[in-house]
Amino acid sequence: MTLPELLAQHPAFAPILPADVLAKPLVLDFTEKNRELDAVDLTDTQRFNDYVFGKLWAHDATVGAGGYDEYRAIYRRSAHFQQADEPRCIHLGIDLWARAGTPVFAPLAGQLHSVQDNAHFGDYGPTLILEHQLPVPDSSFTMRFYTLYGHLSRVSLVGKRVGMPVGVGEKIAEIGPFPENGDWPPHLHFQVIADLQGWRGDYPGVCALSERENYLRNCPNPNLLLRLS
Repeated sequence: MTLPELLAQHPAFAPILPADVLAKPLVLDFTEKNRELDAVDLTDTQRFNDYVFGKLWAHDATVGAGGYDEYRAIYRRSAHFQQADEPRCIHLGIDLWARAGTPVFAPLAGQLHSVQDNAHFGDYGPTLILEHQLPVPDSSFTMRFYTLYGHLSRVSLVGKRVGMPVGVGEKIAEIGPFPENGDWPPHLHFQVIADLQGWRGDYPGVCALSERENYLRNCPNPNLLLRLS
């Protein structure tokens, strides 16, 4: 059984943000097809923020959502994604755009794998990674995997200890403000990872186009847990 199959068979996961925040999602498009982005100075985080939350307000939405396997234009704003011969442009998680201070909950039980402040312009900023195990149906085995939470507040890292248990639905963090969240409009980057491949406190959330298939195999669709319509 694969991890996506296991997650799809699970009866339910706890909401990752408050129910009233998730009530009316709006899919946000950050690809080159969205010509509105041409008029936004994405290197100016306040203007980027005004665009994102202006869209939510205009559509009476409570949260912006989407981005898994999206070929994004917005990463040109930061040299963080341009450090190799081939720039990174494929988004590997789902973003939930909501106000700074919005609480973040664990969708299932686990333990804290690692914690780190990835403090570079355009990076994750404060980041948590949880380790989980789910029983495999009709077997005596469990499957281990990880969930990553990026763009948190710095206070979210206070008191966190590697190995500490986390209960299902437990508050683990808050969405951070810019610039401490990696200098992004406030949002949660949520990613599911089958194998961390030796990473701690960090894991690529964006990959190059040539690496897309390999990374998507290791990072299944987070909506298998979020289950947003």
